[in-house]
Amino acid sequence: MRGGGGGGGGQGVERRVCEEFSPGYYALCTFGGMLSAGTTHLAITPLDVLKVNMQVNPIKYNGISSGLSTLWREQGPSSLWRGWSGKFFGYGIQGGCKFGLYEYFKKLYSDVLIDNGNKSFIFFLSSASAQVFADVALSPFEAVKIRVQTQPSFAKGLVDGFPKLYATEGLAGFYKGLFPLWGRNIPFSMIMFSTFEHSVELIYHNIIQRRKEDCSRAQQLSVTCLAGYAAGAVGTVISNPADNIVASLYNKQSENVLQAVKKIGLVNLFTRSLPVRFLLVGPVVTSQWFFYDTIKVLSGLPTSGGLRRRVEEANVSA
Repeated sequence: MRGGGGGGGGQGVERRVCEEFSPGYYALCTFGGMLSAGTTHLAITPLDVLKVNMQVNPIKYNGISSGLSTLWREQGPSSLWRGWSGKFFGYGIQGGCKFGLYEYFKKLYSDVLIDNGNKSFIFFLSSASAQVFADVALSPFEAVKIRVQTQPSFAKGLVDGFPKLYATEGLAGFYKGLFPLWGRNIPFSMIMFSTFEHSVELIYHNIIQRRKEDCSRAQQLSVTCLAGYAAGAVGTVISNPADNIVASLYNKQSENVLQAVKKIGLVNLFTRSLPVRFLLVGPVVTSQWFFYDTIKVLSGLPTSGGLRRRVEEANVSA
């Protein structure tokens, strides 16, 4: 088992809440993902309200400061927190699925594919597999959230929004934007997780030039934050077109993806709401990784990043 590494980095097994790759480990990762994603998305609800309105009505909401002022002036301060329940519960559930299943699929695929030597492929495949399930869980919450944020008369939140959407559009209304969600989130997730993993490796090998196990907890969490911000920034650019399409479909401005692309325009797909998404996604992804890895560290587990085929191989230095 891993002994106490230099600088307090080593985590003795006897202090762990659970062993890596055990059912308890995946449950802990799911809980950590739910808590980190739910709380961080809740905190940036006002910016999310602005982002969605900028996508739906770019002429009226054409800037960050002016857009926030318009919302505050016309709809009151409470409008900036519209859809908070969809953010907290929807993205909490999505985060739990995303992080928990990513850990599961990464272990599963690494056991089968690690001999091929292509770590990026493992990261891509693991994150895409996890995101497929995560977005199925998110889609109903996202459908209600966007309507609540852009149509003040639609509903106040999830409690009245769910039955109203079901009554008007049926079950299909909850999953109308699932394919665009996949189109936005799967590429984002693939880039985000892969960038994070490679950034962690780069920082330890080329900058710190020490093994993770030989670094203190504070150093490990600092690496997590740096890698998390890099991952969020890269993923934001990749996913921006699909994010605009999702907003257009959920607000019935377009009937299908092709119509949305034609109506928004190719250049606007990549640029509309991009500045506010940088403000949203970078800090959110960084905070998510920080909270997620903090829960791991407090549970006696190593921070995220890297491939481990078997627990006994990870403990070979005992």
